[in-house]
Amino acid sequence: MNADRFRTQVRGLLPALRERAPACEALRRVPDETLKEFQALGLLRALQPKRWGGLELDPWTFYEAVMDVSSVCASSGWVLGVLGVHAWQLGLFPEAAQRDVWGDDTSVLISSSYAPTGKIERVSGGYRVSGRWSFSSGCDHGDWVFLGGVAPGDGPAPDMRTFLLPRADYRIDDNWKVAGLCGTGSKDIVVEGAFVPDHRTHRFVEAFALQSPGQALNTSALYRLPFGCVFACAIAVPAIGAASGALELFASGSRSRGSALGGAKACDDPAVQARLADAASAVDAARESLRRDWRELCAAAEAGAALPLDLRVRTRFDGTQAVARSVHAVDRLFEASGGRAIFLDNPIQRVFRDVHAMRAHAINNPDKGSRLFGRFALTPDAPPADPSDLFL
Repeated sequence: MNADRFRTQVRGLLPALRERAPACEALRRVPDETLKEFQALGLLRALQPKRWGGLELDPWTFYEAVMDVSSVCASSGWVLGVLGVHAWQLGLFPEAAQRDVWGDDTSVLISSSYAPTGKIERVSGGYRVSGRWSFSSGCDHGDWVFLGGVAPGDGPAPDMRTFLLPRADYRIDDNWKVAGLCGTGSKDIVVEGAFVPDHRTHRFVEAFALQSPGQALNTSALYRLPFGCVFACAIAVPAIGAASGALELFASGSRSRGSALGGAKACDDPAVQARLADAASAVDAARESLRRDWRELCAAAEAGAALPLDLRVRTRFDGTQAVARSVHAVDRLFEASGGRAIFLDNPIQRVFRDVHAMRAHAINNPDKGSRLFGRFALTPDAPPADPSDLFL
């Protein structure tokens, strides 16, 4: 499937996803019908290796799909981004791990929780994993999970890894009762002493060095891209999509809405017009800065060239700024949407709640992105300040 056909199929889903958005929120997870449609059209295989039935499309095509879906249902777009990017990360694992997951069924999905909140013990042949991990988006639809942890060791820096576990080794604690991104089903994962063999782990330091074991098997340029940037962008672009949807809602609402005080149409109000222009500019800047970054990253990967660290830092920074700009845009629009905007049957209030939930994710923190960018620009040879600096 080429990129144009992929985009067309995604856009064909949007009317149904828009209509289903309230049900998605009430259900507190993405409806089964939506996941079936994602699977039937191959949306979750966009970044999956071709040898495992994937499409191996370029990342920006996938991100455009996530933005489109997020424009009508932010929770569905968020889950598409998260579950879809995990198929790419599994392509970086050793071949044995890929076979464990996809050997019998190449449609199997993986959820995640990367914060190293559990306990990792070294045992013969692998690790024993225990604890609780939060915010595992789409976990109800996954048969495996990626969990972050620090492997025991004596190295100069913590050995951060992703540990891959099957559904039989964990349980889902349904505690997802939240104010934003309600439909993502980002529940807790609880593990009680599960064994994870060595081949089901992926080291952050190898991902940072662009030397993951799966690259020997999956040799296309797609798998030479940096893990931190690929994943981080997958959870940044839903905010751009949600803000784009808010622009449409605001414009259509302003054309028909009149002032309760004087009856004048909102669309004739200069303040309303200025708010729309300000928000549109912010959304455009968010989208285009990331488009530029991915054009440069993919060109370098296709050419087999080194991926400069400053480009990787800029991409991470631009991702966090994209979220900040999207939140700014939605806030400006929501403030000018009138009193009816606070009613639960008005979709713009859901967008307002959703983008603030996206901003709360640690990877989307613009302060962290700014610190990383400024530190590298001023002291490019300094060692990582903390393990998260390897998420590039």
